[in-house]
Amino acid sequence: MTDELDALKAALRTAPAPDADAKAAAMRLAMENFDRLQGSTEAVRPMRDRPERAGFLQKGLAMLNALKMKPVLAATTSAAALLVGFVVILPLAGKGPLQEARSTPPVAQVDAPVQNAVPDALPAPLSQAQVQTEAKPAAKMAANAPKPEAEAAVTAEAGIVAESAPVAAPQVMADTAPAPMATRGVVAKIAADGYAAEPVPQLVENTEAFANADANPVKVTAEAPVSTFSIDVDTASYATVRSSLNAGFLPDPASVRVEEMINYFPYAYPKPEGDAAFRPTITVMPTPWNPNTRLVNIAIQGAVPQVENRPALNLVFLVDTSGSMEDANKLPLLKQSLGLMLGQLKPEDQVAIVAYAGSAGQVLPPTKASDTATIMAALDQLAAGGSTAGAQGLELAYQVADGMKADGEISRVLLATDGDFNVGIDDPEALKDFIAKKREGGVYLSVLGFGRGNLDDATMQALAQNGNGTASYIDTLNEARKVLVDQLTGALYPIADNVKIQVEWNPAQVAEYRLIGYETRALAREDFNNDKVDAGDIGAGTAVTAIYEVTAPGSAALLNDPLRYGTAAANGGSSELGYLRLRAHKPGSAAGSSLQETPIVPGMPVTDETRFAAAIAGFGQLLTGSKYLGDWGWDQAIDLALAARGADEFGYRIEAVNLMRTAKALSQQ
Repeated sequence: MTDELDALKAALRTAPAPDADAKAAAMRLAMENFDRLQGSTEAVRPMRDRPERAGFLQKGLAMLNALKMKPVLAATTSAAALLVGFVVILPLAGKGPLQEARSTPPVAQVDAPVQNAVPDALPAPLSQAQVQTEAKPAAKMAANAPKPEAEAAVTAEAGIVAESAPVAAPQVMADTAPAPMATRGVVAKIAADGYAAEPVPQLVENTEAFANADANPVKVTAEAPVSTFSIDVDTASYATVRSSLNAGFLPDPASVRVEEMINYFPYAYPKPEGDAAFRPTITVMPTPWNPNTRLVNIAIQGAVPQVENRPALNLVFLVDTSGSMEDANKLPLLKQSLGLMLGQLKPEDQVAIVAYAGSAGQVLPPTKASDTATIMAALDQLAAGGSTAGAQGLELAYQVADGMKADGEISRVLLATDGDFNVGIDDPEALKDFIAKKREGGVYLSVLGFGRGNLDDATMQALAQNGNGTASYIDTLNEARKVLVDQLTGALYPIADNVKIQVEWNPAQVAEYRLIGYETRALAREDFNNDKVDAGDIGAGTAVTAIYEVTAPGSAALLNDPLRYGTAAANGGSSELGYLRLRAHKPGSAAGSSLQETPIVPGMPVTDETRFAAAIAGFGQLLTGSKYLGDWGWDQAIDLALAARGADEFGYRIEAVNLMRTAKALSQQ
């Protein structure tokens, strides 16, 4: 057995000799079988046991099969890679896609209030001076940033939920009223692959400048018995305050001029009699915030001439078309506002348009106001761009106005701007002198302010005061209607120039007093009788209010100790609190100013008009943090304003109440 096994092993190790014929036959048979199998028509074995059913899924798969598969495979492969990146890589970095998306504030839409983009992480509220008020830099950064729309589409195709999609850079544009300004912005850092990383709060420089001064102090009557100031019919401050509050922020205290807030509202004061240009009405009432003092309300109501008898008007629209006017609440709103005004003009009135940016030019020659189509076409062609050559524009506008003047007519330049003068005003005092000379020549200047962020309120106030005109701020089309439609007569047709008020207080009845507001309108005592010293003007039908808080001798509210060597008070037997003097000049008259005198005595009935004016005076002082209000606060101001609301035909007073409520809520944050 052993020998046989050994022989078998040896035979197995030995390879047989090759047979060429057998090899050739085997290859021939293999080729024949291969060729035969290529033509087989047998059905392919099914890949699933379930029978086919009709349905949208199968139809969709059939559609995909009908398409070229390479792009689809590429897209799904990219989507899968993105999904892996979100699910695996981002959690390792500390945040998953859902957490990343939720930690990013919502993107502000062009037509959405900008404050919606404020992240919860930022402190609130801030004052207007502390935050940005213009969103142009953010919009420019967003426009230059990579746009991940393509990646977002692939992500959606991959089945990732919307909140985990990449966040685009915010694109912010200043909105129209009631919240035209960007108060806080979020600028996302864009990574190289186009995805938004951590949002970074960025404050844009606020270049707004306001005309204001420290609040008037309490004065001792025995030391300074005379108070002198120029009346003010401007209303810009109230609209600026409203703009801030509607945007969700307490206004900059410097933007609050209390007298302009009081004079924003129409009041039903007694009208003048006969040929008098105006009529003063004096009311004495308890002070809402201090039971130991009284408020003296001095109201001046201007006469309302018949519209058909008013003189013809020569009006020059001086329109700022610089680059800073490009936002929706600036030049576009400006065009709409001036368009509203045209319907209030008489056919014989004339309108011209001058525009200025890097340089100034006449857009429309003097045109009859009845030709509204031509005037509107000229307005519509205006576009923003360039720097702001304000001085050059003013000079050209006055040249045009001088050419339109005629005897017995009124000529006025209406400057519409955000006040961002940056070219041509090297000497502001020289510019004021230039405007003053034009005023003496019979051409007035009024100013309409638009937009926020670079609003130069200080310059606009100076121009209007030197031009014997008014300064208004237009933040909504409703405000444009109020100023340029409802109150157009008072805005454009003066009935008294250089109106000055002087009050001499009786120290026997008034130990201390303070004037609420009018800080920028103070005059020296000797200026009252000097007709060369410019003052404010009263327009047709205009009501002007000034409020003093006075303290009687011996009152617990006195803030100053009596002088050891002071003289005894005179007129101890008089019931007069003081004596009011009004001085004014008739427009276009070569004669000097006229004087009107009225004693200040208690006894006039207190009406809703005086109580509401007091509520607004308190409103303004609350916004500035006045130290004279004690514990009196928002609730008391709201209650007083509601109780004195009256008829409120236009809804201005209830709007003020709601603004108080907003200010109260913001002040408690």
